[in-house]
Amino acid sequence: MTSRTHTTTARTSSEGRAVARTQTLLKGTAGAGTVRRTTLPGGLRIVTETLPSVRSVTFGIWAHVGSRDETPALNGATHYLEHLLFKGTERRSALDISAAIDAVGGEMNAFTAKEYTCYYARVLDTDLPLAIDVVCDMLTGSLVEAEDVDAERGVILEEIAMTEDDPGDCVHDLFAHTMLGDTPLGRPVLGTVDTVNALTPERIRRFYKKHYDPTHLVVTAAGNVDHAKVVRQVRRAFEQAGALDRTDAVPVAPRSGTRGIRTAGRVDLLNRKTEQAHVILGMPGMARTDDRRWAMGVLNTALGGGMSSRLFQEVREKRGLAYSVYSYTSGFADCGLFGVYAGCRPNQVHDVLKICRDELDQVASQGLTDDEIRRAIGQLRGSTVLGLEDTGALMHRLGKSELCWGEQMSVDEMLARIAAVTPDEVREVARDVLGARPSLSVIGALKDRQAARLDDVVA
Repeated sequence: MTSRTHTTTARTSSEGRAVARTQTLLKGTAGAGTVRRTTLPGGLRIVTETLPSVRSVTFGIWAHVGSRDETPALNGATHYLEHLLFKGTERRSALDISAAIDAVGGEMNAFTAKEYTCYYARVLDTDLPLAIDVVCDMLTGSLVEAEDVDAERGVILEEIAMTEDDPGDCVHDLFAHTMLGDTPLGRPVLGTVDTVNALTPERIRRFYKKHYDPTHLVVTAAGNVDHAKVVRQVRRAFEQAGALDRTDAVPVAPRSGTRGIRTAGRVDLLNRKTEQAHVILGMPGMARTDDRRWAMGVLNTALGGGMSSRLFQEVREKRGLAYSVYSYTSGFADCGLFGVYAGCRPNQVHDVLKICRDELDQVASQGLTDDEIRRAIGQLRGSTVLGLEDTGALMHRLGKSELCWGEQMSVDEMLARIAAVTPDEVREVARDVLGARPSLSVIGALKDRQAARLDDVVA
């Protein structure tokens, strides 16, 4: 069983000087990791999970900034900056950064999401000091030079083009816009060709300075790590860069202000010459902090989360209308989305959408059976544990938990929350979420008469 402790150092030294504050959040036993958090005087948080039985470590730095923090003119700036932080610092060139990690057989990458950005490296435990030095140097000392901005612009435009060439990916951006419109959450993470072409080095540098303050960062490490050593190495790296000069932490303002989900029953069609039509039928979901999210997870799993799910059985197994069909949830700070995706031949779009709509309506009105709920709970518990079997996944859990929830939950606690979901809770969530009038996003080569009938799906 995992236990919680609350061992904390003093907030100030005997001279009244602020010092680091350390907490043991989760005390691991029986193979579970021990999770500790240290908050440095400048507000930088460092969270580690110690697993002595492994030989690798994944080290990451999370920035509390994503595409929803951009103005319309800055759309794509967060992702652009993610690329630029690999282009060089005063101490290292772009080649030096990649060569340092390659030389020890490590892996390094980054990703940008709607509400956060993460930079990480996975290395042998003995090479952790190198990974800390390289990644911290990137985060605190990026040059963001004009020539690098111009060179990387072409790379990002190619990435946008690559996404546009993949309608199965592009339809998710279309669905976000269908549901949320021209809001920060409704705009694409990559930006558009026009916004990326308009971004200047000066604007990106200002964005960097504003959002990469230590109070907006969380450092995470999972694997065979010594927490105290990680804290010392990270602190040294940030102090050398002059990034811990602040004496008072400024909390990140809570995210709010989303204008909300657009009018239900909206249909967006992007008519393209594709072999398949890609569709998402969906409605408002839940914010990531909603207490009902556990029941929503069970509902989503039973409805479209696996081969035994209703949608997979009805659309693929029984009728052979699609190769890929699934449901998913997206939770943000103040709202959420629920969607059903399917890819099928254009002449079968209406058959697929009718089945999906019928299943949503049936589950909303009649609920799931007890057997479906029990199976979904078991599937969700198993996938939760199996998804945390490597240090990269554990590092991801640490960072996202700290940024999104401000707390760390043990695996045992997560499993207990899933197991505690009742059939009545799932049925209540099904009524509330699936009972709403859906909206629809479609990418594909639909004929005029097919397109004209799409409104009937969401009526």
